[in-house]
Amino acid sequence: MLIATIETFILRVPLGGKTFYSSQAKFPERNSLLVKITTDTGLVGWGEGGQYGPPEPVASCINHVLAPLLIGTEAGGPVVISERLYSFSRDFGQKGTYIEAISAIDIALWDIWGKALGQPVHMLMGGAFRTSVHAYATGCYYPDRPWDQEQIIADIEVEAASYVSSGFDILKMKVGLLSVEQDMERVAAVRRSIGPDIRLLVDCNHAYNAVTAIRIGRELEKFGVHWIEEPVVPEDRAGYRRVRDAITIPVAGGEAEFTRYGFRDLFVEGCVDVAQPDLCVCGGISEWIKIQTLASSFGVLVVPHVWGSGVALAAALQALATIPPLPHTANPIVLQNEPIVEFDRKHNPLRDDLLVENFVLENGFLQVPQGPGLGITVDETVLRKYLIPA
Repeated sequence: MLIATIETFILRVPLGGKTFYSSQAKFPERNSLLVKITTDTGLVGWGEGGQYGPPEPVASCINHVLAPLLIGTEAGGPVVISERLYSFSRDFGQKGTYIEAISAIDIALWDIWGKALGQPVHMLMGGAFRTSVHAYATGCYYPDRPWDQEQIIADIEVEAASYVSSGFDILKMKVGLLSVEQDMERVAAVRRSIGPDIRLLVDCNHAYNAVTAIRIGRELEKFGVHWIEEPVVPEDRAGYRRVRDAITIPVAGGEAEFTRYGFRDLFVEGCVDVAQPDLCVCGGISEWIKIQTLASSFGVLVVPHVWGSGVALAAALQALATIPPLPHTANPIVLQNEPIVEFDRKHNPLRDDLLVENFVLENGFLQVPQGPGLGITVDETVLRKYLIPA
């Protein structure tokens, strides 16, 4: 079974009146890069990368550098191919574009391997501890005009309550774009809206230095927050340690980190309680397995960051199925020992329209796809609708 073709698809969906902000950027569109690998036997695998920044550099890397190395080679060994591609590019691509490109290729090859063997990816990874994963709603971003505090408070209370009424019992909100005082008003409003029993996570998108992050963390302790995500910039591992040492809230991070080597440094230096590799960024499924193994040896829970299309979500669910409870317990309902999956609630046609199958929240959980490979089917008619011509 040889690789016959590798195609890249740059996807963009303008959000129009549904534009929103995190602490770092305005989001006027959803974009990503899909990779389609076809074998000489006709099997097709899908992967995803190019989620951070413009996808064009990732597409160029695949089309002009990596794909020519793979055409005509064996398609059935994603781990081998991943190692070879990283060894080829490590002198100039240890982080960033090349790793995103390898991620997309790797996920597509796992999809092919599963289809060839008639097994879902999680079975090829060693089996599943669960068939569904507890989901959390990522929402409560900032609106297109985030300066009217009174209106923000009113709107965020309604938004937070809507997630609870739709079946979520874990919610993640954003902070970092406004002043500390204004953001604490927003956090108080969300907690007031959802009540004391809903787990609340707070994502800073690395808006702060360590001093301000510690101040924020101590304020968040009053609201029973279950983790603070990316409190400082990803390069500042010393800052991560300072924050983690100073507050009682678990610290999450790693969505902007790459490969086992980057995560090794986070673990060795005691930076995080929750690691958040994005499978479409960190090196794909092959690299994610290594990161998860490292994390377990340090007692760090892995909760993948998910941002992109339905392909990205399917890959994350396949990986999450394989994580053992950390630590093991005979009580299956001790949820703090279980991984959770991010289910962003902002408008995203690339996730909600692109697949023939759709992901539906059921009693707070998402089902792990059970079909061969990733267990999904890309609707190529919809794909063409969002395709940007090369």
